[in-house]
Amino acid sequence: MKGLGRMVSGESLFMTTYTAKRGGGKIAFTPEAPGTVLAMPLEAGQALLCQRDAFMCAEDSVDLSMHFHKRLGAGLFGGEGFFLQKVEGPGHVFFEIAGEAYETSLASGEVLSVDPGHIALFEPTVDFSITRVKGVRNMILGGEGLFLAKVTGPGKVWLQSLPLPNLAAKLNRYVAKS
Repeated sequence: MKGLGRMVSGESLFMTTYTAKRGGGKIAFTPEAPGTVLAMPLEAGQALLCQRDAFMCAEDSVDLSMHFHKRLGAGLFGGEGFFLQKVEGPGHVFFEIAGEAYETSLASGEVLSVDPGHIALFEPTVDFSITRVKGVRNMILGGEGLFLAKVTGPGKVWLQSLPLPNLAAKLNRYVAKS
């Protein structure tokens, strides 16, 4: 059943396990698109919520599962649908973040408003909701869409500078049309 949960959150049904037959074995992983690999050690019980496809790999002791958005607006307009990935320690986990990664810590009650596609991962203590851009002029002429993600502390949030849909839209201009 865990495999089905992983599928819903953007991963495959099965997980590949690599084991060194002798001491000193090494393995390398690369991101699927231009970006940053974040290596994070998680303590026992420490968890992070991340966008679909952010999980790259982890030690066997790390648990990867599905997290369901409980708010209708976050699920419909948050850019990632109703399902996120939840990663829980103990162990080392690696995330692939599109573009550059920016980490920020929010104090209790502190609010950060950002384009929903730029949120890569966040701690479960952070409240994630969606708000409508204020003002008709801003909605029509702002060029940034109708909705903003509102993340409220306490906790850490990691933003990404180049969401894959934005990269695809930019590259699409250079793809030959038949």
